[in-house]
Amino acid sequence: MNAVISTQHAPGAIGPYSQAMKAGNFIFTSGQLPIDPKTGEMPETIKEQTTLSLENVKAILEEAGSDLSKVVKTTVFLKDMNHFAQMNEVYTTYFTENFPARSAIQIARLPKDALVEIEVIATL
Repeated sequence: MNAVISTQHAPGAIGPYSQAMKAGNFIFTSGQLPIDPKTGEMPETIKEQTTLSLENVKAILEEAGSDLSKVVKTTVFLKDMNHFAQMNEVYTTYFTENFPARSAIQIARLPKDALVEIEVIATL
């Protein structure tokens, strides 16, 4: 059975989608922008934005009964591939061993002109 996952510890959806869905033993998050759920603000640097995107992912996974150690796939959307190394510096503080499979893609534009957006698939 599928179930909607929602937490106030991550920004609410800004469109017709859920923060995450549970399907069987998997959690599928929507892309998480680097928006502070308390203030609605977004930091400026790629490192700060990567941190906040991953903190939002972490909060959603915890609400679902999972955590970052159970992530099997990530997708990182970057506004500028020149930010890849700085994003990776932060990313490796959240994923330290048994790294999940990952795609990193440069795209033309992200919602709210963010520099990064991250989505994951995790197990329970």
